Amino acid sequence: MPRGLNIHFTLARAAAMIIVAMFVSLLLMLGLWLNTSYHDAVRRTEERAVAASKIVASNVSLIDSLARQALQRIDEALGETIAPPASTSVRNIDEAVADLPGQVKAYVVDGEGLTLYSTDPMVKPISIVDRPYFSELAKGAKQHVSSLLISRLNGEQIFAFSRRLERNGRFAGAAVVSFEVRVLADVWEAVDLGPNSTVSFARSDGQLVARYPLADGPLDMSKYVLFTDYLPKAPTGTYDAISPVDGAHRIVAYRTVDGARFIALASADYDFGIQRFRRDVTVAIAVLILASVSLLAAGQWIRHLRQRDAAQSQLLRNALADNQLLLREVHHRVKNNLQAVQSIIQLQRLPDEVQQSLVDRISSMVAVHEKIYRHDEFSRLSARDLLTSVVEKLMAAYGAPVTVTYEIDDLAVSTDNATPLALLVNELLTNILKYAFPDGRAGRISIVLTAIGGRRARLTVHDDGIGFDPQAVKQGMGSRLIRGVVNQLNGTHTFDGSNGTTFTAELDIVEP
Repeated sequence: MPRGLNIHFTLARAAAMIIVAMFVSLLLMLGLWLNTSYHDAVRRTEERAVAASKIVASNVSLIDSLARQALQRIDEALGETIAPPASTSVRNIDEAVADLPGQVKAYVVDGEGLTLYSTDPMVKPISIVDRPYFSELAKGAKQHVSSLLISRLNGEQIFAFSRRLERNGRFAGAAVVSFEVRVLADVWEAVDLGPNSTVSFARSDGQLVARYPLADGPLDMSKYVLFTDYLPKAPTGTYDAISPVDGAHRIVAYRTVDGARFIALASADYDFGIQRFRRDVTVAIAVLILASVSLLAAGQWIRHLRQRDAAQSQLLRNALADNQLLLREVHHRVKNNLQAVQSIIQLQRLPDEVQQSLVDRISSMVAVHEKIYRHDEFSRLSARDLLTSVVEKLMAAYGAPVTVTYEIDDLAVSTDNATPLALLVNELLTNILKYAFPDGRAGRISIVLTAIGGRRARLTVHDDGIGFDPQAVKQGMGSRLIRGVVNQLNGTHTFDGSNGTTFTAELDIVEP
């Protein structure tokens, strides 16, 4: 492929690799950003849930403290005996619960579980002996906090604090303060953990006391992960879980209050907490879509360039094939013309020596053109192939009993230098075959061509013939041809005829 097109393809490939690398880098950056965004959203949600659990714990602690105080005031207001209802006693009970939050109701029941006093205008003569907040006191407990209850008077969800009443050392009944679960509504609105969030508290035995928004009913949480895994390890903390009440996904913060009597919980809506992360995901998807569109556009552009370059490459390949065909034809015709010249020379009445010399020189030029068109080597030739071809033709023409050895480096010779080099070797071999081995004696010729740096190469032609004195030899056409060719190749040369004949020349023939 032409060098220019190679550059185009390389640039297109490099551009494609850069674009893909940028897209991958963008994916990594978006992934890192989203990962950081997600963990930040979860961390912020956990922090808000922890802060909310502190608020819930404070309210639970306040309700517990006020309820105890109210129960004590009721006990004190009843006097030494639990008398039948009287206006003074009812008034005192009202004062005892006046400071409590929410819709609070107070009751006093006798030892049989029948209501004697109440601040509830809807009170009915209902026995509560089966309620744990009474039965536990009857068994000897001083105080009791109920789990989540459903009121028998109005069906509302409530929880109750109760106190054992003793008179003359005997169980005389119970004082009870009940709260509607909706007392937590203000806390839920204040902490604002999301529309699907909850605030609640439970007893240390795992029984749910109150939850807002309202639960479906009483719930035993003792087997839940909070009580089995987290509370045994730490009195406060957070965890990510599915609610056992409604199956919702929430981030829960918990903490113990009042010496582990209660567990306060604030559950943040998971989806609400990671809203910012979801917005970041939307932004990332938009960026990714834009990047993908840009990548596709860039890919189409590169594809167009490659197709265009491929088409140009094909055109150039076709043109190159046509040019090679033309050059092959030119060199073939030159060879044929040179051979025609050889034939014409052979038909002329010339001295045999002159005629043979001309034919041999033309034959060396024929070898060059033949090598070019047969091997499609239009810009450079292999020095080894060229010299062996010239020498073999010459040896075949003379038929002398001479052995030729070669030591030729793997050098490339330009077509401009090929003909002068072939003429030089032809002239040297012709002189050797003519004069070095008289009377048909056998001999050896060695041809050495080695690179010596840059474009320079050293040519050495040696024979073991009779040798000669360069000063005594008449300078004829051959000598002038050798000098001319060496000068044409920007070289220098020497002859040594003391031990056979050695020709040494340094020439500019190596093609980089």
